[in-house]
Amino acid sequence: MTLDELHDDAEIRMGKSVESLQHALAKLRTGRAQASLLDHIRVDYYGQEVPVSQVATVAVSDSRTITITPWEKNMVGAVEKAILTSDLGLNPNTAGTVIRIVLPALTEERRKELAKVVSHEAENAKVAVRNIRRDANHHSKDLLKAKEITEDQERHAEGEIQKLTDRFVAEIDVVAKAKEEELMAL
Repeated sequence: MTLDELHDDAEIRMGKSVESLQHALAKLRTGRAQASLLDHIRVDYYGQEVPVSQVATVAVSDSRTITITPWEKNMVGAVEKAILTSDLGLNPNTAGTVIRIVLPALTEERRKELAKVVSHEAENAKVAVRNIRRDANHHSKDLLKAKEITEDQERHAEGEIQKLTDRFVAEIDVVAKAKEEELMAL
């Protein structure tokens, strides 16, 4: 592996850590209705577990209401059951073939708990980025030992990896801060 390949690999892996954080934070329920809240809920569709979005139209009708319209009438019960048994603690209301979920306002205490969860997830992402930095630096040291690169090249590579790490840690901070602000907004 060359230094350029090492740098590119580290950048891709660090980017995936940020994407993973964004995906984890999208599951957190804020006071505002978002269709992405139901992304991880799976429904039994003829013996297969599929995401809700593959069996129904999920839409946000207002700031506190999500509407779900299954494409097949017989899926209403399955979608409703999947929402009830999920870890979101939501109560769906069914009217014919339309399922409505009204999100209750978050209490101040719950907002603070969710802010702690955001901080924890962000810290986990930062640890992942730092681990990638460690791996990349280890690989550059291996290249130095194998005499494939010089000491100057190795020091330069470590500096570049550190710049990359700093950039992605700052990006994680921005993502976490935005989610915390979203949580604390009324």
